Amino acid sequence: MNSIDIDVGGTFTDLVLNYEGRSLIKKVPTTPYDLSVCFSKVIEEGAASVGLTMDELLPAIDMIRYSTTIALNRLIEKKGPRLGLITTEGHEDVVLIGRGAQWIDGTRVAERRNLAIQKKPDPLIPRDLIVGVKERIDSRGQIVRPLDEEDVRAKVRTLVNRGVRGFVVSLLWGFLNPTHEKRIKEIIRDEYKEFHIGFLPVVLGGQVVGKLGEYERTMAAILDAYLQRSMQIELSAMWDKLRDRGYTKPLLMIQSSGGIAEVFRTAASRTFNSGPVSGLMGAHHVAKTLGYKNVVMSDMGGTSFDVGLVVEDSVRSYDFRPIIDRWMVGITMIKTFSIGAGGGSVAWLDKLLENRIQVGPKSAGSMPGPACFNQGGTEPTVTDADVVLGYLNPEFYYGGKLRLKKERAIQAIREKIAKPLGIEVEQGAQIIRKIVNGNMASAIMKEVHLRGYSPEEFILFVGGGAGATHVEGYMADIPKAITFNFSPVFCAFGSSTMDIMHVYEASKKITLMEPGSQRLAEDFDGYNRAVEKLIEQAKQDLVADGLHVDAAGYVLELDMLYGGQFHVKRTLSPKLSLHSAADVLAVCAAFEKEFSEAFSPFVVNPEGGVFIESFILKAIVPTKKIELPRLNLEGSNPSPAGKGERPVFWTEAGGFQPTPIFAYELLHPGNVIEGPAVVEGEYTTLVVPPSMWFSMDDRSLGILEKK
Repeated sequence: MNSIDIDVGGTFTDLVLNYEGRSLIKKVPTTPYDLSVCFSKVIEEGAASVGLTMDELLPAIDMIRYSTTIALNRLIEKKGPRLGLITTEGHEDVVLIGRGAQWIDGTRVAERRNLAIQKKPDPLIPRDLIVGVKERIDSRGQIVRPLDEEDVRAKVRTLVNRGVRGFVVSLLWGFLNPTHEKRIKEIIRDEYKEFHIGFLPVVLGGQVVGKLGEYERTMAAILDAYLQRSMQIELSAMWDKLRDRGYTKPLLMIQSSGGIAEVFRTAASRTFNSGPVSGLMGAHHVAKTLGYKNVVMSDMGGTSFDVGLVVEDSVRSYDFRPIIDRWMVGITMIKTFSIGAGGGSVAWLDKLLENRIQVGPKSAGSMPGPACFNQGGTEPTVTDADVVLGYLNPEFYYGGKLRLKKERAIQAIREKIAKPLGIEVEQGAQIIRKIVNGNMASAIMKEVHLRGYSPEEFILFVGGGAGATHVEGYMADIPKAITFNFSPVFCAFGSSTMDIMHVYEASKKITLMEPGSQRLAEDFDGYNRAVEKLIEQAKQDLVADGLHVDAAGYVLELDMLYGGQFHVKRTLSPKLSLHSAADVLAVCAAFEKEFSEAFSPFVVNPEGGVFIESFILKAIVPTKKIELPRLNLEGSNPSPAGKGERPVFWTEAGGFQPTPIFAYELLHPGNVIEGPAVVEGEYTTLVVPPSMWFSMDDRSLGILEKK
């Protein structure tokens, strides 16, 4: 299958092209002013590498998968439309009150320490644009108070007169019985029809998130409505360019749940964190191929450093109430962890801490970029420090397409760091590198230790353009790191390994085992109807995407808990339907196993009863995966890949010393390089310190280990 996978990062846009049995990678600088520009440019680069034009390549492509940070970027800019919120009368202040910890949601630990400046974020919809309508549905989905349609019409007109250009409708218990939410949408459509200039989009909370949690459900709907127009414009521009160049298949978006859906059937809020999630899914695929069960996936790009875990051959670790920017939403996301640490992270002096050097979270991005890019940037960055210390070759950065100005890097570090502290430029650069490496190592250890694991049990996968340059400093207690020829574009590679997957969630409380008596459920209709409803929805969407329903498989997960306990555990159900007591026991046993592994066998409590809170169905259409073939091992001597020597700063040596340089692409399976050394690739540079050695295995994977 010919496919294109693209990941848009803060600094570079990455591509993995699979064409006629060949697989290749490309990178171009991200164009934040218009992401469709770098989107087209990276496809042009890929086409040229196989001797084709973009117009010749695209008609032969079967699938394009895309992960992006468009949604987060637009949210940070706060450039969404003026929205109105319609909710149940008496509940107008729910999103303004939020959860108890809303004032620290989305802030960094360092910011939380300064309590004096903490405040809730400015609401995306102000109070004067929130109205309550006369209606009420109870917790069983029964209509207690019929919808007053005249009240709705009057309040809709009031909101429009106040400047509203889009609506969010999120009623109390609207996800259980959507009758009133749908009727309000019909009324708005009747007032402002599709052919009117004043046509207004309407987002229903119950359709965005079909489960319990009024605040989280409403905020997810607000974010969707707030981002819908800007994402539609941006993605439509990309879609139009693809169509004009002859591409006729779907454009698929990676979702933070691990799913993939056609771009025009994807909610904006479900695209957050899609890049790191696709990287983690790629790590899972590679780990299975190589036989590793526990993997830390790391990705250091130009803006951020992302970490995810594969544990016991599984990535089913979820954040059930993730924070998007400053708001908690009810959309389940695969758990990853990110910090502001990348090649473009800016180093600065914290005057409140006696001029202590800090690195990040601010990034120079791709424009103007680090000072050494010579594009107008004046702030010292991690990349500038790497150039000053000799790790990066100014003549071969980005495969020689971008010539770096070392003197600009020296000037930026001297003026902003070294001179104020009275130290040498090289010392300042060394401190910058040490701090960013420490921040990343801390992020990995925090993710591993706080989830109850030991780092010695894991293998570290290295991704991102800057990952190989810094992995020796952030691998900490993990014994082995692995680099790949596709490491610089690992997130794009990850999406190329993903099956097409639609994810559906629905809240429904069911008792599988009664508390006290531990009597098993005998009425299976509630369970079976809930699953059948989700499967039917999945089939409709698969047909709409042009996919064969018969090719799809279904995986059911259940949010379950014991009676008297707070923690919900998402469990892989062994049964799509229940027909006997043995089926119920099988589901309960699966829950007990996963619950005891996640928490402790000592808190398993079947005496309190076993309950289901939500159903999660995954409809999966398999795709062909990239293979990692075995190759014959050659000699250990890496000399044929040698590129000479240059001075490189080594802490162990106390300064600069002549260091052998090797070409990554010229290394062969079996080659071994003893540190100190630097291995240069087209899109990344690997640093091998004196205390380590680097080897190529029989799959052309690079292994970095301590001597």
